[in-house]
Amino acid sequence: MQTIAKTSKPSKQRKMLFQVADHIRYKHFAATLASELRKSYGTRSLPVRSGDTVRVLRGDHKGFEGKVASVDRKKFKIYVEGLTREKVDGSTVFVPIHPSKVMITKLNLDDKWRKKILERRKKAKEVAEKIVEKPPEEVKVAEEKPVKEKPSAVIEAPMAEKKPIRKKRAAKKPEGKSEEKREKKALEKKKKAVRRHRKAEESELG
Repeated sequence: MQTIAKTSKPSKQRKMLFQVADHIRYKHFAATLASELRKSYGTRSLPVRSGDTVRVLRGDHKGFEGKVASVDRKKFKIYVEGLTREKVDGSTVFVPIHPSKVMITKLNLDDKWRKKILERRKKAKEVAEKIVEKPPEEVKVAEEKPVKEKPSAVIEAPMAEKKPIRKKRAAKKPEGKSEEKREKKALEKKKKAVRRHRKAEESELG
């Protein structure tokens, strides 16, 4: 699954927005639902689709209500039937609106997958409400067991009598072996010195 890296630079934000994958782009079209739809379907928002009836909440066309004619996922805009303007040449074109500026008042439920999404969300909300309504279970306090009294002899025993734990010392290595190693190293050094001397003589003669 594609993930989006977090960044605070505006140019990178815009670049990621317009290069985002379709499955993430679809989520940017989410719009709030009317209060009646929220109660019946148990969800606050849903992505806008063609066929939905929406009401414009902000901008120059605030309060306009109509059916969504088409959705432009490339430009992140939706076009509502009846919301048009005239061009200089006299032709009429749709006014593009961002999906965050509208509220869905009627859903288009022709798609079976959309119905499944709403059913799943409704069930999840019902389960969550049941969990909240349940009172907290009473915590059972376990009966305190009587503490057995230790014998007086153990209590009165002084702490100084306990013997401290001593670490075992490492066994000393015999001295004979270390002397043999030193002798071997000395012989090797002598041999190396002889070899160097021979090489120096050969180089002078050659």
